[in-house]
Amino acid sequence: MSLTHLDNKGAARMVDVSAKPLSKRKARATAGIRLAPATVALVRAGLIKKGDVLAVARVAGIAAAKKTSDLIPLCHGIRLDHVAVNFTLQADGIDVETAAVGTDRTGIEMEALTAACVAALTIYDMCKAVDKNMSIGGIRLLEKSKSEKA
Repeated sequence: MSLTHLDNKGAARMVDVSAKPLSKRKARATAGIRLAPATVALVRAGLIKKGDVLAVARVAGIAAAKKTSDLIPLCHGIRLDHVAVNFTLQADGIDVETAAVGTDRTGIEMEALTAACVAALTIYDMCKAVDKNMSIGGIRLLEKSKSEKA
């Protein structure tokens, strides 16, 4: 099995996608952040002193998806058509689910994953003053697809 991001000498390289056709691509990803139940209650009530945790995390996730190629060295910059960041509050944490849609020659899963990670990190940042035992995990791609008709 050969790795696409390595040349024949083993050096890192960006894959040439110029010959690939444009296609509509979609991906969904998730991440979770475990919080103390009291912290979840503060988030739910809008009582975190830094502000609206979920609103800030949503904007951060969207912004991160747009900057994915700046963060991941061999990732192509792609045209994003839509990014959504949604949250489900649990008794002991918050689940983040993202969706990204784009029309390009490659990509979209890294954008969805980056959005999920940064949204979770933003929740961490917003809540760190009141919860010293938070943990982030469960980062994974849920689904990706493409249609050849762009």
